[in-house]
Amino acid sequence: MSLSRRNFVIATSVAAGGTMVLTACSSGSSTAGKGDKSKGHGGTDKYTGSVVVGTKEDSTGAAPEIPGAKKGGTIRGIAPDDFSHLDPQRIYFSWNSAVGDLFIRCLTGYKIASDGSMKLVGDLATDAGTTKDGGKTWAFTLKDGLKWEDGKELTVEDVRHGIERGFASFTTEGAGYAQQALTGTTDFRGKYKGPFSGKHLDSVVIDKAAKSITFKLAEARPDFNFTLAMSSYGAVPVKGDSKEKYDKDPVSCGPYRIKSHSVDKSMTLVRNEHWDPNNDAIRNAYPDSIVYEFGPESLQATDRLIADSGDDQYAVMAYSGVPAERIQKVLTDPELKKRTFNGLLTGLYYYAINTKRITDLKVRQALIHAWPLEQIRKIYGGPSAGDYATSILSPDILGYAKDDVYGKLKKPQGDPEKAKALLKEAGKEGQKIVYAFPQSNTYDKTKVVIENALKAAGFEPVLKPLESTSYYDGVQKIDNKFDVMWFGWAPDWPTGYTLVQPLFDGGTIADGANNISQLNVDWVNEAIKKNVTIADPAEAGKQWAALDKRIMTEEAPIIPETFQRRFYLYGSKVGGAMFHPQYSSAIFYKLFVKA
Repeated sequence: MSLSRRNFVIATSVAAGGTMVLTACSSGSSTAGKGDKSKGHGGTDKYTGSVVVGTKEDSTGAAPEIPGAKKGGTIRGIAPDDFSHLDPQRIYFSWNSAVGDLFIRCLTGYKIASDGSMKLVGDLATDAGTTKDGGKTWAFTLKDGLKWEDGKELTVEDVRHGIERGFASFTTEGAGYAQQALTGTTDFRGKYKGPFSGKHLDSVVIDKAAKSITFKLAEARPDFNFTLAMSSYGAVPVKGDSKEKYDKDPVSCGPYRIKSHSVDKSMTLVRNEHWDPNNDAIRNAYPDSIVYEFGPESLQATDRLIADSGDDQYAVMAYSGVPAERIQKVLTDPELKKRTFNGLLTGLYYYAINTKRITDLKVRQALIHAWPLEQIRKIYGGPSAGDYATSILSPDILGYAKDDVYGKLKKPQGDPEKAKALLKEAGKEGQKIVYAFPQSNTYDKTKVVIENALKAAGFEPVLKPLESTSYYDGVQKIDNKFDVMWFGWAPDWPTGYTLVQPLFDGGTIADGANNISQLNVDWVNEAIKKNVTIADPAEAGKQWAALDKRIMTEEAPIIPETFQRRFYLYGSKVGGAMFHPQYSSAIFYKLFVKA
């Protein structure tokens, strides 16, 4: 199963030098807290532990109340662009999922605590799902009292309909993981045309009386309950489905419904009076309405929120963070800093080492020791930009362990002497290294410090800038002529599979795929297959972390760079502002208007 789309949003934004990520100061260091106490009011700038699977009790009842929160008023979100899709089965990217949380509900979802830690719990379902055969069969039961915005009952047939609609010809923008798992093929539309064909999937079994739905997968997927938390698998009413038109007017089963939408200008959501907070353990719903404004870029939005006048007192940056031009102003002003929240973006930024070209392990290890993480982060904005990465798994991944195999936290500036010694042992002194990077203002600066560091370590660097618009076309060709390539990857759900398999499974090597290190090692491939079958989430997490460390130690296929951090600013009348660790955005269902 290939994870090949969500990461490009973040990565392309960085490659283009866009303000959504890099210039929004979101890359970095686990030593950041020492030199930059950047925690904002309600911010999450520390590791809170990775996601865990919650209990049935965690899935039951209403979401915990937020201290000081009261109902009423309007919260405003400021965003540079409109949402690309509102139809659940056409939603894939994280900022669309962030607004989708207001009107879409799935079988499972993430319950986020005040410290930013996450639990996978039942959303429409009574729990996070059960499997008795190691993940090949998954069963869920719906909660009582679920309704659509028109007051009609939300049924298990509606849940099945949402799953099956993902096979339709007009929902190709959405995720395909469940479809592949249910059919056993990437050509899942060749096997099933969707519910509009008049047929249902044999691998999805419902019991209307018991309000249960059972998934029979082609092979064991112990993390399938995480897959089902994606917006792409949200429920859709069988009798309210307008097919292609549904993208313009989706039916809500969440706390808010869409009242109006002026494309590329604004969107207004108001309370869904038929949503029952007592059967939603995830969401609060304090504002009477939420209004999104589309158009202002991050710099303009930041300046408006700094001014904090009029309606902007009730506004928050929706998913585009404070840009580099304003980050120091915001963080050094105590009053402004109080009005920020922040968090680490999901995923990893790194430099892939082409193992087909750099075949000597000691040379790859020398590259890791030589790499100038500190100098690169300084260009990104310094400690406020995030945390140095020293592993494959990111901090939000289940089982994450803070390993540092190459001592990069002690010498983030690079260790040229260690690199030289390794090159000498390998007999590769003066090794030529062809480094490919996307052209942008940011990477035109980082190439200089990388070139200097490689020279100091005894390498002969050759720089290969590529147009940002065609960058991935270049580095994702298996016959490319590059030794080291910048890359970024964000997982679709927080388990080790979603990072290790697409990046290091030798069976995925192909043009356009994401194992650009071209690592194809039998023991790694076998370990991935084994870990996928581990049913216990905690044990699976431990094994993915152990595999992470072993890959870095014995194969050294990448140079981890940063877990990037993003800061958001909000108005003085906004309460409950915090960072969504899965979507890297504001959590709108937790916001409230201050009295």
